[in-house]
Amino acid sequence: MAENTSALEGALSQAAEASRSEERIYAASQWQLMWWRLRRHKLAMIAGITLIAFYCVALGADFLSTSDPTQPEAQRGLLSPQRIHLFDGWMPSPHVLAVSGKRDPITFQRVYEVDPDTKIPLRLFARGFEYKFLGLITTDRHLIGVDAPYKAEDTIFILGTDLQGRDLFSRLLSATRISMTIGLVSVAITLFLGVLLGGISGYYGGWVDIVIQRIIEILRSIPTIPLWMGIAAGVPRDWSILKVYFAITIIIAIIGWTEVARVVRGRFLSLREEDFVAAAELAGASQMRIIFRHMVPSFLSHIIAATTLAFPAIIIAETSLSFLGLGMRPPAISWGVLLQAAQQVQAVALTPWLLVPAVPVIIAVLAFNFLGDGLRDAADPYG
Repeated sequence: MAENTSALEGALSQAAEASRSEERIYAASQWQLMWWRLRRHKLAMIAGITLIAFYCVALGADFLSTSDPTQPEAQRGLLSPQRIHLFDGWMPSPHVLAVSGKRDPITFQRVYEVDPDTKIPLRLFARGFEYKFLGLITTDRHLIGVDAPYKAEDTIFILGTDLQGRDLFSRLLSATRISMTIGLVSVAITLFLGVLLGGISGYYGGWVDIVIQRIIEILRSIPTIPLWMGIAAGVPRDWSILKVYFAITIIIAIIGWTEVARVVRGRFLSLREEDFVAAAELAGASQMRIIFRHMVPSFLSHIIAATTLAFPAIIIAETSLSFLGLGMRPPAISWGVLLQAAQQVQAVALTPWLLVPAVPVIIAVLAFNFLGDGLRDAADPYG
């Protein structure tokens, strides 16, 4: 009898818990349901954490750098990556070994030798080159550095140096800032143009729809490489890095908004006959309010998923164009600009560490794709 009572209580408890779970689901908002589904997508969550790490690196690039990424030094050109030793014997003692270079009298190339007897200890929050943290606070503190009389720019070369002797690790951090933020700004402009023009096209229809769709078809029919070659030739050579940055951002956005506009147009064509749109019109709401207050929020989750999937295309576009010399150009620092040094097979064979900037490109693109897939599945109302 006691066993039957215990089983009955367990069944009632499970039923009550299931009932509370159902009530929680029915009372949840669209965003809560989307977040609960996204949390179950482990690969998307890992990708999201990876992208957060990328943007944290972009914010603190100067703090994480060991050397000034723009400062050349011919005496340490094409220095191979340096090993960081965490132990001195059995004692924890992070340090690097001193490196000296000399000119080979036969090949006239600079040859480097490691001095195992000279150990340079590393320390956290050391002083180095001066910079403005977040563009506001002037400081010279860095995450990793060395004590006087040594200088970090002369002793620490985690990923080696390029032909001009600039520290590749520090340049890679600065390149992450530019390449990742170009994607943010371009996607913001793309989203605005795509939702605005796609919404107007789908809501009004008629000749407005015809004109916008013909513009989209013309933009999508233009060959990309000749277009970029013409744009690169038209950008003045004396423009500052900031002007070139915004020019590249705007041009990528102008070309990329067409895909979002078509998706939004299709959704508007199916939504404009719904009862809630007619009710908003009868209530006296303006057309812009109906579009942005009533229609866009109904499929905003789909727009977010499509936007996330647009990031990889923009990052690859900037990297490819800068690699070909049609996008960002020195002294600007981006992933594509860094990869320009690895254009020749001979350079790759002799200095393979110059290909390191390709690694964050691959990781960022994969992370955006995995996160976009997770968001798309989470936003699916029939999932």
